[in-house]
Amino acid sequence: MDTHKKIREHISTLSDGELSSADLELALAALQSADGQQAWNTYHRIGDVLRAQATAELSDGFAERLAARLASEAPPLRRAARAAAAAAPDKRRLDAGDAAGMAAAPRSASGADEGSVEALAVTAAKPAIVSVS
Repeated sequence: MDTHKKIREHISTLSDGELSSADLELALAALQSADGQQAWNTYHRIGDVLRAQATAELSDGFAERLAARLASEAPPLRRAARAAAAAAPDKRRLDAGDAAGMAAAPRSASGADEGSVEALAVTAAKPAIVSVS
């Protein structure tokens, strides 16, 4: 059987919701091509006509124009806020200057250096404000 015809049959069967899982990957790969997309649209229109669901006729290039307009729109606010939060520096991490200040800081009440593991353990147990002048 002709490969092109077999691929179109897979796309047709997929559009009917009857494609086996073994042939799914082949059909999805075929949908990446212009011919596959055209076949998908054709089979869906045939199904709409058979079910008597009329659809508006789309002009050539409609999908491309729609994609271009969507790409030019500003992103939704939530997505923009999430992107800004991801780009912002993490306040929980120490800057190099903070680490240097901790190393030069005096010993804590427990007798440990402010930058030592012991001091960090004490600080984690009871938050304290350390002033470095």
